[in-house]
Amino acid sequence: MNKTAIKIQVAKRLDKLPVELQKQVLDFTEDLVMSVAKGVHGKRLLKFSGAITEKDANAMLQAIEESCEKVDANGW
Repeated sequence: MNKTAIKIQVAKRLDKLPVELQKQVLDFTEDLVMSVAKGVHGKRLLKFSGAITEKDANAMLQAIEESCEKVDANGW
């Protein structure tokens, strides 16, 4: 079955569903789209190797550990 045939079959079945179930199908397809792997091959990233010094990397790690893992119970 090709891409166009699949779209036609999905649309036919979707038309038979109540609006609330159509919304669930839409939400499901959005989740599927988001789950598809995105990015670039690692070889393309090698040119950035060494761009951040060890000192800067340690400073970023320290900032993350000090700030990002705390919960402010009164912040809401």
